[in-house]
Amino acid sequence: MGLMIKKPEHVAGSAAPAIIVGLFVAFGGILYGYDTGTIGGIQAMKYWRRLFSTGYVNPKDNYPDVTASQSSEIVWKRCLASEALDSRSPIFLKLHGERVLIQWFSSSILSAGTFFGSLSAAPMGDFFGRRLGLILSNFVFIFGVILQTAATAIPLFVAGRFFAGFGVGLISALVPMYQSETAPKWIRGAVVGCYQLAITIGLLLAAIVDNSTGDRDDTGSYRIPVAVQFAWAIILIVGMLILPETPRFHVRKGHNEKAAKSLSRLRRLDVDHPALVEELSEIHANHEYELSLGQATYLDCCKGTLGKRLLTGCLLQSLQQLTANFSLCVNFIFYYGTQFFTNSGISNSFIVTVIVNVVNVCSTFPGLYLVEKWGRRPLLLSGAVGMFVCQYIVAIVGTADQSQVANKVLIAFVCVYIYFFASSWGPVAWVVTGELFPLKARAKCLSMTTASNWLLNWAIAYATPYMVNAGPGNANLQSKVFFIWGGFCLICAFFVWGMIYETKGLSLEQVDELYAKVSKAWQSKGFVPTVSFQEVQDLGVSARSQSLADMEAGAERKKSVAGEILEHSEKYEV
Repeated sequence: MGLMIKKPEHVAGSAAPAIIVGLFVAFGGILYGYDTGTIGGIQAMKYWRRLFSTGYVNPKDNYPDVTASQSSEIVWKRCLASEALDSRSPIFLKLHGERVLIQWFSSSILSAGTFFGSLSAAPMGDFFGRRLGLILSNFVFIFGVILQTAATAIPLFVAGRFFAGFGVGLISALVPMYQSETAPKWIRGAVVGCYQLAITIGLLLAAIVDNSTGDRDDTGSYRIPVAVQFAWAIILIVGMLILPETPRFHVRKGHNEKAAKSLSRLRRLDVDHPALVEELSEIHANHEYELSLGQATYLDCCKGTLGKRLLTGCLLQSLQQLTANFSLCVNFIFYYGTQFFTNSGISNSFIVTVIVNVVNVCSTFPGLYLVEKWGRRPLLLSGAVGMFVCQYIVAIVGTADQSQVANKVLIAFVCVYIYFFASSWGPVAWVVTGELFPLKARAKCLSMTTASNWLLNWAIAYATPYMVNAGPGNANLQSKVFFIWGGFCLICAFFVWGMIYETKGLSLEQVDELYAKVSKAWQSKGFVPTVSFQEVQDLGVSARSQSLADMEAGAERKKSVAGEILEHSEKYEV
């Protein structure tokens, strides 16, 4: 099979334009990663604390800060929390004081914005298009950045966090959609996976910029890290003005000539080239077939085979956050377990941040290769098992021993855990959800799967302090919380085995055939597509009240009869 990922010999044209386009659009992940990564460092800056404080002094370090009651009011109003929190709530009685709460509420504000933003990606992507939708999303993001940069008090800063989050939510749903609809099928997994790579790079850049400005005693300490985001958004806007709209969106709108021109740019083929005509005809025929089965309202997305695919996507994104999220382990170390690093002789928090982020970035590259060489199912399965082992080792060692040697073991296995996540569940979750859905429902379903990711992101931020910290009303699990996270990693493995279909090497249209013909996920390996939607359409086989297999058989019968008639007519002429 060889070690290199090569374009199949029978594929005409060049894949380079589509790959370059997909890699550029992945730049949207920089916005995602940088915006989520920069806020923790900003809120630890002394100038920011002094400027945004309304007179409260944090007893932990006797320095001005934001009060817990102000934070709780924002969390309750903006983050859909189930109860109003005040300074007497158990969440505020934490081992590490109120600094964790402040970081938590801003992350929650962002999660609230991203949740609603991702849900809004469906109408935006279907009405304006994937390309223009991404451009508009960046303007929403820029508006949020403007508010944060101008802010000198909490209300405006919080509003900026919400609008920036709304823009990130839009982008997080539209980028994988655009990539999936433009990338060639033989390299689609690696291209879409680069979105996760960009997220990890954004996190690393955020740590570096925060460290560079954190000691400034002026507004530049927080305004520079925030304003840097203008550059990321402007770069993406300028690029999207040049790049084409996806051919599948044009097909969805009935703009066949525009679809041909777009696909021509992406494949570097003439619009009348047989290979391009065949690919475009198959996209169009598949879309017509899907429409013949029914419409794609939000209710329709929850029914039948499409409902099964939507459930798979939502569970996959939720489990990515719940068990395989890079931030789960790292946030515990940063926010709730910094003694691990301190006791191991590493006291500089910037070094800690850089270490884990560099591991995160570098570990993503093997995943981009393996997703095409090995496949989606085996990579997700091995990642889940690897994370399960690491989580339980951390839990056992952290519970049994608090020595310096034990803490070094914990650091090592946290890094190994990050490797397993970054090389499997990090990129592959975006890959699988990007290729699960038919064109008629892709925007709606992708928006809902992405929203489930952000909803669990918020839920984890809400629950973790209760689970980890000491004090009345808290579970005080400390290192034992890894037993719970490890258990969910095991659930991930069973979920992959039972629900994730192998889609490596299939076009988005062939994924529809896969789900129509194969009823069980563990039987999907080795599936070979045999249906040509174009042939079914040309032969006039009805899709109503028939399975895809019946339609294929009907098309073959008509094809056979037509062949016999042609043969008899040729004999008669002779």
